[in-house]
Amino acid sequence: MGWLENAAGRRLITYLITETRPAPQHICDLATLRATLQVGDVILIAGRSRVSSVIRRMTSSIWSHAVLYVGDLLETAEPDGERHTLVEMELGIGCASAPLSKYAREHIRICRPHDLDLHEREQVARYCILRLGYEYDVKNVLDLMRYLAPVPFVSARMRRRMLALGSGLPTRAICSSLIARAFERVRYPILPDVETLSDEGLRREILHIRHHSLYMPRDFDISPYFQIVKPALAQGFDYRKVVWAERRARPRGPQPAPAE
Repeated sequence: MGWLENAAGRRLITYLITETRPAPQHICDLATLRATLQVGDVILIAGRSRVSSVIRRMTSSIWSHAVLYVGDLLETAEPDGERHTLVEMELGIGCASAPLSKYAREHIRICRPHDLDLHEREQVARYCILRLGYEYDVKNVLDLMRYLAPVPFVSARMRRRMLALGSGLPTRAICSSLIARAFERVRYPILPDVETLSDEGLRREILHIRHHSLYMPRDFDISPYFQIVKPALAQGFDYRKVVWAERRARPRGPQPAPAE
């Protein structure tokens, strides 16, 4: 993928990451979001760039990007003093840290692994932190598009076996594959392949780890092992305290002309 390093490749990346849609109107309060997040939470983002649109269409999901919340494990801060609490793999940049405010105006979803203790969650976070500076694996994205494209008479499982995803270099990844590898380190499942065995009348399931390069942002959303966390509900939402703007009664019938 050396062509991406020349001027034409850089122009293509700039074109792909340019935002084409306005920011959503309904956003989460940043203070509420900070109070809700825990180390090891996966944050899914409904991106607004051209490449995000491609990912949404290919995966039939609104989630086009995934970042990991690492809490206060980073020392990096913005010029205004805001600490970096996110680690992400971003097209055109690679693996980098970012402040939570970067996605404050985006439509997001929090996916929380169930029953991991603090030590295990910090292991996941530190795995990603140690990869800061790694390159984005553009070949992995192109291969995923090939994998998602329908192939007649070939099952999804067979396509996974036929396809060599990504560059194969340990220093390159995409957003979801980086996070998937981090959870593999603590043996936490995301969407494993399930094999059902019958042994003396007993059925049992054996989980097989999927290759990290096959994971997409949507997989954390549909995984049965991640809890969806709503910040407003997590902070004690009470619908009885909601203040509604009452509709003003509209007068009926013809109205007199205004006095001159």
